[in-house]
Amino acid sequence: MAIQKKTVAIIPPQMKYDKQLRVEQKTLRVAAYCRVSTLLEQQEGSYEAQVDYYTNKINSNPNWKCAGIFADDGKSATGTAKRDDFNALINACMEDKIDLVLTKSVSRFARNTVDALQNIRKLKEKSIPIIFEKEGVNTMESGGELLITILSSQAQEESRNISENTRWGVTRRFENGIVQVNHKKFLGYTKDEDGNLVVVPEEAVIVRRIFREYLEGKSSINIAKGLDADGILTVTGLDHWHPGTIDKMLSNACVIISITQ
Repeated sequence: MAIQKKTVAIIPPQMKYDKQLRVEQKTLRVAAYCRVSTLLEQQEGSYEAQVDYYTNKINSNPNWKCAGIFADDGKSATGTAKRDDFNALINACMEDKIDLVLTKSVSRFARNTVDALQNIRKLKEKSIPIIFEKEGVNTMESGGELLITILSSQAQEESRNISENTRWGVTRRFENGIVQVNHKKFLGYTKDEDGNLVVVPEEAVIVRRIFREYLEGKSSINIAKGLDADGILTVTGLDHWHPGTIDKMLSNACVIISITQ
């Protein structure tokens, strides 16, 4: 009778976080996450400064190996869905490529409480601490998650207040007759030196054509095909018109009223 060989699967032990040993003294693969919330010129330097700071910080510690500097520039949403490098950082942690994450503050990491806690807990389950330098918080330390909950809530409230203040400012400008419009993707209009909207005659012809053909019974698809066939470029310089763009233009009744006056 043949003896069947046994297959032995070796399951490596999960790395436990040693609270007695300082992170600076451990041999770790360290990554950093940096973010600035807008593309304002004065903050571009802040973005570069964060990247340089963490690059030097990690490389200056002989016990640390740089596992990447993840940086999102100009991403202002409170959620994390559109932050490519943030998501890449979390994925790398899940794939056991990172042992420690450094970041400037809670608000740089996530301004949405739910997103912050979900990702903190994900990494905590993998024994991967996140160190928030401004607040002096290590998520693997005792009481860290409670403090993170409080700080994240504050960050989310701050973001909400900024949004409300922005809306308040826009409302006050409207009341004073000051209207801000993104005219760069606004077919038929531009702005003069005083910031007033003015009609662009050659673009107005295209707008009139689109509305005329719609009133004559053409669908958005057929209107778009006609513009493509005649070599008419979109407002962004593309040579292909999407029916959805035509639909949006048709739904904006004020455009046709203003241009045909």
